[in-house]
Amino acid sequence: MNTWLKNGFTISTNKEYLDIETIHKFLSEESYWALGRPKEIIKKSIDNTALCFGVYKGDVSKGDVEQVGFARVVSDLTIFAYLADVFIVPEYRKLGLSKWLMEVITNHQDLQNVRRFMLVTNDAHTLYSQFGFKAIDHPERFMEKFRG
Repeated sequence: MNTWLKNGFTISTNKEYLDIETIHKFLSEESYWALGRPKEIIKKSIDNTALCFGVYKGDVSKGDVEQVGFARVVSDLTIFAYLADVFIVPEYRKLGLSKWLMEVITNHQDLQNVRRFMLVTNDAHTLYSQFGFKAIDHPERFMEKFRG
């Protein structure tokens, strides 16, 4: 588990620090991609994810922190990674936290050899393109099975 500190904020991969209530509230009530998602499903997705990144106001090693962001990377840590559920709560946007979070994720030691790193976004192309993400070269090769 890793921890990064910057300007009074912490990013940590320690799942024990995650505030499931905050994550569930944002994803199920404020995100466009997970509206209405039940807390049990969110908890299970976190439990089964290789790397989760919590963003906190304060220093997690000193306790008394507030979770202000989150992201998870579903991956085999070798060939494939999928970035999901990325958010910074509205009150803490425009502070550079999303860029810092993406720096931490894309530079994470366990993700350096991943060949295909994917994500889906409706509105954050500018952010992700700064970290090497681009439109899929051959979208006609990709398929999905969606179950609402």
